[in-house]
Amino acid sequence: MTPLLEIKKISKSFASNTLFNEASFNVGKKQKIGVIGRNGAGKTTLFKMITGEEPLNSGSITIFDKTRIGYLEQQEKFIDDETVIDFLLRDSKKEKWECSKIAGRFQLKNELLDAKINTLSGGFQMRVKLTAMLLRDPNLLLLDEPTNHLDLSTLLLLEEFLKTYNGSYLIISHDKAFLRNTCTETLEVDQGKLYHLSCSLDEYLYQQDLKMKTDERYNKKIRQQKKHLQKFVDRFRYKASKATQAQSKLKQINKLSETSIRQSLATTNIQIPAVEKKKGVALRVEKLFIGYGDKVVAGNINFNINRGDHIAILGNNGEGKSTFLKTINAELPKINGDFKWTSNNKIGYYAQHITKTLNPNEQIGQFLERKAGANVANDHVLKIAANFLFYGDDIKKSISVLSGGEKARLCIAGMLLQKCNVLLFDEPTNHLDFETVEMLAEALSKSNATILFISHNRDFIHSVADIIIEVGGGKLALSSKNYEEYLTYLYSRAEIKISKKAKTEEEEKIEKELKRLHFENQKKLKSELRKIIKNIEYNKALEQKLLREYEDPDYTYSKERDMQVAELKKRIFDDEIRQLEIEDEIENTK
Repeated sequence: MTPLLEIKKISKSFASNTLFNEASFNVGKKQKIGVIGRNGAGKTTLFKMITGEEPLNSGSITIFDKTRIGYLEQQEKFIDDETVIDFLLRDSKKEKWECSKIAGRFQLKNELLDAKINTLSGGFQMRVKLTAMLLRDPNLLLLDEPTNHLDLSTLLLLEEFLKTYNGSYLIISHDKAFLRNTCTETLEVDQGKLYHLSCSLDEYLYQQDLKMKTDERYNKKIRQQKKHLQKFVDRFRYKASKATQAQSKLKQINKLSETSIRQSLATTNIQIPAVEKKKGVALRVEKLFIGYGDKVVAGNINFNINRGDHIAILGNNGEGKSTFLKTINAELPKINGDFKWTSNNKIGYYAQHITKTLNPNEQIGQFLERKAGANVANDHVLKIAANFLFYGDDIKKSISVLSGGEKARLCIAGMLLQKCNVLLFDEPTNHLDFETVEMLAEALSKSNATILFISHNRDFIHSVADIIIEVGGGKLALSSKNYEEYLTYLYSRAEIKISKKAKTEEEEKIEKELKRLHFENQKKLKSELRKIIKNIEYNKALEQKLLREYEDPDYTYSKERDMQVAELKKRIFDDEIRQLEIEDEIENTK
């Protein structure tokens, strides 16, 4: 494999926080790698060290001569009133036809090329950034959270492009569906190390979980063996006739070592305050027009939202999603028409850029206490802080030292302390790691609160939303589509083919054969599992019988018995490991 990038034993610390400790990794041609890890693990810092923005403490990063890195910058240097095509010509120094060709891959065509960039939505500005990056002809892309703030249409276009991209890339993302659809390899940043497997994200997470379970089972058996041996030592070490055997057992104990297991990190424990289940309307919207000043973004909006509805607000950027949430939260004045929340509704609002409103000099504890109010006990504030992974002295930390994901967690914690029965979220999953996104989705899906949210994260939308509001073309209305139908519509509009061709007779034969083989394999595994369980039960009974002989006052040493017990322990241990493997295989291939 032709090398593009070599990371060798790098170390990096900020004060007492060690991000990397002699971590190594290589990137070659045509590798499509998803980079995952908890908030604050060091993913963005890794990219900054590769590009030279951040120095190493030790180790080396080698970018080979033929490597051309394309780094998707979060802030492009757009000039006021500059058009899309003018920016691309200035930035790339390429011919107009080349700029137009690449821009066309992201549906930047015709009048959009002549549009002023500062008038475009965030999604279209991201398309311009992607075009500019590709015009530099890179063969290794570094994409740091490229899906943040993207609308679903642009996200699908980016996905389709990456599937056909001929170079290598590293993508940092907390969007599982996006990584699942674009990456064939996984790199995890965790506790100072880089862990790589040439497999998809789902397979990687499964393999890691299986390895941990197997290692834990192995270590449990080692501890049991040590315990049995120690009992013999404790009983006979001071008897002259058994002293030699006791010493031998001690040597065996010293030789038995547990395998090293990567420590699992804590996960958030998100609990939405209990809301009484009630029927009836929560929000009435009648002939509402929304926008900024005299500019109408969407108008003639008419619908009712019922108590307990979970609604995803979907549409392209710049069409009015955030404007609608801000309006019904009374942050923006309505232009015309009316909306009314019914009685006994308390609204909590998570704005898209809420983390930027935090006071960097305020401490975590001070922020949470302020959000909770005087009537909430300090113990409850500390409990919520711990649920969001802010423990002990963490509450004395200044907000300025928190990562983007930690700030997002803090804002959600502050919102939940207010015990609202209506929750408005604008892109809540941006910057959150997989575990927190999944915990938030699970908590919201189970809640009786009325929830309206904007998100591009497909797994999150699928988990939480019961109803869709479609936004676009100056309209905002409840949709008759479910989420899967809406996605199909977006694929069609983006001219991305998702239709399945009719199966040939040969393909049907192959499918039938695969099903037969799967059934036979399941049958074989279950049969083997039953035999192993019987063997374990039999050998454990026999082991206990022999161990009781050691406790007999008339016990006399027998080398043959010792060997028999040792052999039984080995058989039981091996069978229990195999039992775990078979159970996992049966579950994974259902």
